[in-house]
This record gives sequence, C-alpha cells and structure tokens, in this order.
Amino acid sequence: MKMPSNSASLVSVLLVYLSFGYCHTNVFKIGAIFEDVKSGDGALVLKEAFTTAISDINNSEDYDFKFLPIIEIIGDNPYEAMNTTCTLLEKGVMAIFGPSLEDNSNVVQSITDAKEIPHIEVRWDDHPQNGTIVNIHPYPDVLTRTYLDIIEAWGWRDFVILYENNESLQRVGELLKMFNPSKHRIVVRQLKDEFRTVLKELWRSGATHFVLDCTTDILPEVLNKAQQVGLMTNREHYIITNLDFHTLELTRYRYSETNITGMLFVDPDDKRLIKAAAKIYNMEEGMEFAAGWKLRLEEALLYDAVKMFAMAVKEAPQLKEYPFDVSCHNNQMFSEGTTIINYMKNFDYTGLTGRINKFDNEGFRKNFALDVIELMEGGITKVGVWNYSSHVQPLTITRIVNESTEDFSDIRNRTFIVAITLTQPYGMEKESTENLQGNDRYEGFAVDLIQELAAMRGFNYTIVVKDGKVGKFNNATGKYTGLIGDLHDRKIDLVVTDLTITYEREEAVDFTSPFMMLGISILYQKPTKAPPGFFSFADPFAFEVWRLLVLACVGVSFVLFVVGRISSSEWENPYPCIEEPEYLVNQLDLRNCAWFVTGSIMQQGSEIELKSVATRMVAGMWWFFTLLMVSSYTANLAAFLTTESPDPHFNNLRELVNNAEEKGIKYGAKLDGATANFIRDKADTDKDYAKAWEFMKKHDDVLVNETKDGVDRAAKEKYAFFMESSSIEYEIQRRCNLNQVNGLLDEKGYGIAMRKNESYRNSLSTGILILQNSGKLEEIKRTWWEQRKGGGQCLDKSSEAEATSLNLVNVGGVFGVTIAGTILALLMAMLETVLHAGKKIS
Repeated sequence: MKMPSNSASLVSVLLVYLSFGYCHTNVFKIGAIFEDVKSGDGALVLKEAFTTAISDINNSEDYDFKFLPIIEIIGDNPYEAMNTTCTLLEKGVMAIFGPSLEDNSNVVQSITDAKEIPHIEVRWDDHPQNGTIVNIHPYPDVLTRTYLDIIEAWGWRDFVILYENNESLQRVGELLKMFNPSKHRIVVRQLKDEFRTVLKELWRSGATHFVLDCTTDILPEVLNKAQQVGLMTNREHYIITNLDFHTLELTRYRYSETNITGMLFVDPDDKRLIKAAAKIYNMEEGMEFAAGWKLRLEEALLYDAVKMFAMAVKEAPQLKEYPFDVSCHNNQMFSEGTTIINYMKNFDYTGLTGRINKFDNEGFRKNFALDVIELMEGGITKVGVWNYSSHVQPLTITRIVNESTEDFSDIRNRTFIVAITLTQPYGMEKESTENLQGNDRYEGFAVDLIQELAAMRGFNYTIVVKDGKVGKFNNATGKYTGLIGDLHDRKIDLVVTDLTITYEREEAVDFTSPFMMLGISILYQKPTKAPPGFFSFADPFAFEVWRLLVLACVGVSFVLFVVGRISSSEWENPYPCIEEPEYLVNQLDLRNCAWFVTGSIMQQGSEIELKSVATRMVAGMWWFFTLLMVSSYTANLAAFLTTESPDPHFNNLRELVNNAEEKGIKYGAKLDGATANFIRDKADTDKDYAKAWEFMKKHDDVLVNETKDGVDRAAKEKYAFFMESSSIEYEIQRRCNLNQVNGLLDEKGYGIAMRKNESYRNSLSTGILILQNSGKLEEIKRTWWEQRKGGGQCLDKSSEAEATSLNLVNVGGVFGVTIAGTILALLMAMLETVLHAGKKIS
C-alpha cells in the first residue's frame, strides 16, 4: 500500500492555522520527535498518526483552540536529540511527543523536566522517572504479569524463552523472577542472526513449549524457520508477547495445528479504530475494513496521547504564559506544564487502546485490559480476557482446553467421492494395454496422496475426473459453479488437485492444512549463448586488473631505470683498453627497461643482462609477478572458452514488464486462475504488477485456458508464463529449453477442499502433517517430478560454476609481493651506492 505524503496533512494544518490567524482562536504549537531507524515505514506512519490526530482535533467543534505540529526526524543519537529538543523549545512548542529510543528519550526528558514542558511517551520503558512525563504505553511490570498468568493458565511447567535483544531480555528477565526454579525448568536462548541453528537445536532437544519475545521485523522469519525445522506441528505451543502480533500475515500457519497464543491490545474491528487507521494508512474506499488489522500499537497509542493532551489543555485554566520564552539558554520555565500533566493523569478517557483512567506517580499506565487470542484455522480467535484489577482474577479464559486425543472413528469405513483433474503430474490416466477399471485407471501425485490418507485413516474413496474449472459465484442463480459448486451440491466430497488456498475460496469451502507449499514464478525459455565480443580475449581479467597491470608495467620499467642509474655495477667502460675513460655508459635506459619488462610478461625474454644485485632483485620480483599473472590468465581463459555465457532477456518481473515491448516478449497466466487473480489484486499496490495486469487485459490472447497451453507457448515462442513454482519444477525436468526466472513472487499452498464445517477436516489435516513429518510426501513428489513420466531428462546445469573475471581480490597478493620486492630493490640500490662511494673515498 502506498503511504501518502506527509506534506498534505501538514499543509491542511497550516491552512487551519492561517485561517484562524486573524481570529481570537488560540493556536498552540506542539512538537514531536521520531526516529528514522525503524524498519519499513515506521517513522512515516507515526508522523501520519500524529498529524491525523491533530487534524481531527482542529476540525472538531469541541475545542476553542488549534494545534500546529512541528515534527523533527532524528537518528539514534542522544546529542542530536538534545539539539532537536532545544530547537523545538525555541520554536515555542508547549509539549513534546516521543522519541521512541531509550537514550534519545532520556535526554529529551531531562530537558523537559528542567523546563516543566509536558513530555508524552508511547514507548516500552522499564526505568520510570518522576517529572513532567506521561507514558501511555502499558506498564512493563504489569505486562509481564499477563505472560505469567497465561503460562499458568495453560499449565506449562517446562518451556523455552526465545528473545531477540537487550530490551526483550529485560522483559523475559522479569518473567524469570516470578517462577520457582525447583518447580519449573526454563531455558533461555537468544535469536541470533541465523535463527535456523538455534531452532534446530531446540527441535533436537524435544522442546515443545516456547515464549517468543521479538519485534515484528524478525517474527515472520522466526516462524518461517520454525516451520522449516519441524517446530510447527500439533505438538508445539507458542506464546508470542509482541502486541503487534495481529498485524502479521499468518495464513500459512493456520492449518499447521500449532498452538499459537498472543495478546491483542486494540480491537481491529472497532469502528472508531478502523476510521482512524483508514486515515493514517490512506486506505482506498472499500478497503477500510482491513485498516484495523494494520494499525500497530505505537501508532494507536500516539493517536490517543494527542487526543488526551488536547482534553487536558481544554480543561486546564487559561494558559496565561503562552506563548512563552522558554529556551535551553535561559532560566525560563513553563509553569503551567505541570498542571496539564496532572490533568492528563486524572482523566477517564476511552480511546483506540481502550479505557485510560489510572496513572501511577511516575506517569505510567497500569490499569488496562487486553484480549488473549489464538491462531486457529478460521483466523485469529479471541479465547480470553486479561483485565488488571486488585480485586478480581485478572485472566478469564473462555475456551475449554481439551487434552484428550482426537477420535478419528468418524472417518473410518466412510466412502468419499474424490474429484481430481487431469493435470500433470497431479492426475493422469494410466497408459496400459489392460482394460483398467475404477480407481486403477488413474495415477499421479494426487492419487498417491489420497491413497496414503485412505490407508492411514481407514476410509474408502471413488475417483471421478473433473475439468480444471474451480468455479465462481453466479449472481443470477445464487450458486457456485465448477468444483466448488459440485462440492456444495454434494456431487463430490473432496477435491485433490493443484488447488491453491486463497481467501476467496476459503469463503466458500474448507481446506485441509497445505500438502505442498509453493509460490508464483515465471516460466520462460533458457537464455541463449551471448555472441563473443571483439575483445573477448580480455574477459579473464576484470577491467581493474588490466588497468593495474598496465600501471605495473610502466612502474616497474621506471623503477628498473632508476635503480639502474643508482647502481654503480650497471655503469660500464665503453673502451676496455682505457683504464680511466672520460665517461661510462649504462644499458638500462627507459627504452631498454620497457623492452625488458615487455619481454618478460610475454614470456620471451631479452638480451639485456642485469649486473647489480638491486636490478636483479627488481627483475626477480617482476618474473615472479608475470609467472603468476600469465598462469592465472591462461587458466581463466580456458574456462571462458569452454563456458557459455547466457544472455537472458530478463531476470525479474520489473525487467520483464519494462522491456517486454522492446524485446517482443508476451506474458500471461491461466484465465481466471489463482495466479491471474494474484496479479490483479497486487496491481492496486505495486506498479510492476499494475503494468503486468494492464498488459494482460489489453492482450486477450496471453491468458490461456489451460496450464498446458501456457507451457507449450513458453517452449515455442517468446512468451513468459506466470504459474506455480511446483508446476515449473515439473516442466523444466522434461522440457530442457525452459527454466524458472526470478524467485517466488508470493507464498501459498495447495490443500484438499471440502464442504464447510465437515467433521473429517481435522482428521485429514493431521494425516497430511504425519506424511510431511515422515518424509512420505517428499518421496511421492520426488517420484512424480524426477523419476516418472520423463522426469530427470534435463540435467540442472545452474549449479555448475560459471567463469567469472578475476578481480583485484583474487590477484591482490601478487601485486603486493611485487611492490614489496621493488621497494627492497630500491633500498639495495641505495646501499650499493653508499658502499661504492665509501670505497672510492677510502
């Protein structure tokens, strides 16, 4: 989603300021300090939340004053925070919101306390200090109590705490103090750069219960790695402490049957929150319902903080001292700042983050409530409420924890009608000379999968073949068509094929947990060999090496010339019969030195004889240099001559959509398929997908009816076909002129479809997980992808080492030895000169 420019919000506020400039309405300046060190659009969204709250206040008739925001963006630098705070005071702000980082905030607070300027924070802070500060964020010690209550409610005795950094370590450290070591076995591990190593060790140890404390920056990757190493089954239990847990995309974990518990501080379905979030994120009309699930806690807290500050200013006595002359360089103070803070601490206000009605002496929020949530197959589900109170039990759980083993008797001996599609390699008709009957007529991955599940769960099945039309809702008849329609009409019970789990389809049918994870990628012809260039002989060395090689030749020639002039042994008597000639000659002039150097590197030598130790040392170093350089060049030249250099038409989606017209490439997908719908939906938020979808709408012939048609076009013409990566893997094993371009454009899965609310869904999902953990599913896939029906014909040469130009990193040592030897030769030449002069004097 494209974030709006902050200039629009600021301009609107300035227009309000100007429009009331000639009236009696008071205009109060308030400052905010945000950091740009947050990942993604963190600082940008906070600015939007701040300006949105101010805009709502300025547009409200409940206030007889207006706010003018002054926003500053800084880095993680306390000195910069100090200067910025002083700048805001000089501009006349009556309060400062932020910043988020601890070191920056401490500096700001020290100044605001001294000047009695209200300081409002919305960050996690475990070191409260008295003064003119109000922190709307839930108090850390109270939050820790919620973790403890949930762990005790779930009955955990042994568990692992996974933390990210020092801040999260402080949180879990407080949690550790609340447990008795004699009754609980707790292991604490840090999530370092490579999460997989830590998670793999925990998998080997048999750990099943985890408390996960980390930022949303790494949380998706941690869960992804946990799933890869086998820590996302029905045996594992997670408590995730991050209060922005609801903003993550968790679809891929909904069918894993993993027990994932989190906490929800805001209500994403609250109408006021949705309205505010839609403004902050500039959601398009019709998409506002999703805004609440995007809003992070810090943004909601900041919005509430601005609203509470406005209420405090409204209720406080008339501000007689505003505007004031408060500066870091004088002794002036804002004496009414403490009054405003006291009003904020005593308000009973219900905002986006719930009821705010009790602050402690340090200005921290201790009285709050939050929802306990779990990730289930239907999505995030509320299972309990935690409410801080000294008089009642804080945690109330509304779901029943069932520890009994699931009974699969409801599926045993039942008979299902199973629909497959004749899509390789999921469903195919057997090629046989015999007259096959019933289920024996078919083979493929889907047939083997349902056969394994039937053997495991004890049910019977009859296979029927359907076309590949998934089906859509018909407004005229009020029914679904295609496979979904057949499920609703009870013509079939299960659909086992390459059916992608999507949000739209989940509205109509239920799916099991995914039996195969995949993503959308691009199928295209393998690149042809690039024609050799006129200077192909220079390819073994990078340009920087050739440049330094030329400089080395010139440099060594000059050094040899200088050393030859210094060394007395290189000067000869041109007339041997005359003992005291008028002059001496030296063969090492610049021309001969250059010839000597050139002959050496060409491995041809020269007739020049070097006599002094210094010049011979220069020559020795140069010969060592040329030996290694010529050997390296010869070896790499052979690699270049025997390796094809591909010339791809494009390497990713952006290059495809930007260069397709120029290079005569067409691209498309299956008509009305999940892939085409994905590109259509992404077109609203990504310009590359927008170009791709516009091209597909403009050219009807690029959308094919069947996947096979798209693969055939990709093999025969300049046509890029968007399809699932699993199908691409199958095709490139059999069509050697095709390959996969770019990585995965998304992540999704194939699942078995059935009617809504069928009792056997959990039984089939658990069976799929068992097959995955045992490696049986991978074995079936390997059989149909690499062994049967022509698989394995095309050897994957992508892993072969390609010839690459040698750069300075590869040959830097050779240059270093040559330079060192040359310097040593110069020193020897000087020493020889000194000794020769001393000998003549004596």
